[in-house]
Amino acid sequence: MTDFDVLIVGAGISGIGAAYHLQDKCPGKTYTILEGRHALGGTWDLFRYPGIRSDSDMHTLGFNFKPWKEAKAIADGPSIRKYLQETASEHNILSNIRFNHMVKSADWSSADERWTVVAEHQGQQVQYTCNFLQMCSGYYNYECGYTPEFAGLDSFQGTLVHPQHWPEDLDYKDKQVVVIGSGATAMTLVPSMADEAAQVTMLQRSPTYVVSRPDEDKLANRMRKVLPERWAYAITRFKNVELQKLMYNRTRTQPEKVKRMLLKMVRDALGPDYDVEKHFTPRYNPWDQRLCLIPNADLFRSIRAGKTRVVTETIDCIVPEGVKLSTGEVLQADILVTATGLNLQLLGGTLFSVDGRLVDFPATYTYKGMMYSDIPNLIQTFGYINASWTLRADLTAEYACRLINRMDELGVRTVTPRLRDEGADMQPRPWIEDFSAGYMQRVMHLFPKQGDKDPWRNTQNYAQDKKLIRKAPLEDGALTFGAVSSTAGERSAA
Repeated sequence: MTDFDVLIVGAGISGIGAAYHLQDKCPGKTYTILEGRHALGGTWDLFRYPGIRSDSDMHTLGFNFKPWKEAKAIADGPSIRKYLQETASEHNILSNIRFNHMVKSADWSSADERWTVVAEHQGQQVQYTCNFLQMCSGYYNYECGYTPEFAGLDSFQGTLVHPQHWPEDLDYKDKQVVVIGSGATAMTLVPSMADEAAQVTMLQRSPTYVVSRPDEDKLANRMRKVLPERWAYAITRFKNVELQKLMYNRTRTQPEKVKRMLLKMVRDALGPDYDVEKHFTPRYNPWDQRLCLIPNADLFRSIRAGKTRVVTETIDCIVPEGVKLSTGEVLQADILVTATGLNLQLLGGTLFSVDGRLVDFPATYTYKGMMYSDIPNLIQTFGYINASWTLRADLTAEYACRLINRMDELGVRTVTPRLRDEGADMQPRPWIEDFSAGYMQRVMHLFPKQGDKDPWRNTQNYAQDKKLIRKAPLEDGALTFGAVSSTAGERSAA
């Protein structure tokens, strides 16, 4: 079978969630999932570096329909893969996944009211058609991570590793390891490797805000013993969402107060003699970039034990024996890990066209952070940067089902977001605002724009999104149900 009502691209958290909601709310629809890799799990199957874990609690990173049952709320990669595998098996999603199908292009035909999707499978191109397309392929390039151009990198005589492609057989026991980076990956890797390495140095150009939390949610574990499983999960999920919202809002309204609180926690963990000002005090305010979560203060404990060293300095060049700093000091390294970030890409790198004309996504406006102006029957899942990804993935999947069912009720086969005349004076804004992280800023010009009024905003606000996505009427004047003229698709075409 190659023709379906719905095609889902990607079998990670977003794709598995989308499939569940489709089966649950649109039971008569046929669908399949095209997954480019050999296994489900997305990010959680790709990344295999030491200590790989969530930096969100699993009561919100987990699905709203499947309670997280493990004691640890900050879970490791294998536990998350197990959870996703269980979800796919329990709900008969696994049989609907077509692995090793890397989607390359998608073309919408207004005449046929269908997408033609081309995927590469075992060296051959295969075609699928569908009426509705859900892109759940994540937001970064799986083929290669981001590595800055370090002078002299080719001269390094040790082992060079990027966390996105971790060698299974890498031996770092009793080795000198330098990890370049200060984000979530670096702060996960460093204490995990320090247990066996002779010394691990975390080399950062500038500091990041760090928060320590227990890896177990004691209240959640207690409630699970006395309440029905779903009640306990729902209460814990609500609690954690509200705490996340409270914390984020305070960083927007009282940034200096939050900053003092965060730095006090670091000083308490590392002691009065540690240079917190240099190594853990960023130049920006909290949540201008993501906070780094460390479970059970593992990074701080590793520093105090002398197994981990933090160096805050710029790099002059890479030399055969390690890293030469701008100060002239050379950090000796047997293994050099470039935990320097991701390469973001839109819609899994798929080439899109409407009636044969290439779509220029930066020329489009995002509709509710899920759809694109003048592009029919297409939804993308893009989670939050300031909360758990799955909160928005669930909302997006639910909304897709509402749309599909409403199309059936109206007897139409297309739905297209279109800018109204009053939207002509909207001030264009970047897809993600107020977030200075380099991995975002490097590619914002390649993403669609958002407007300054609903429904053309990408709010990154769960409370607002619930109203916009779950409760707001579908017929809002911006969505056109039914066939659109050929000129509409050309607005967004190159």
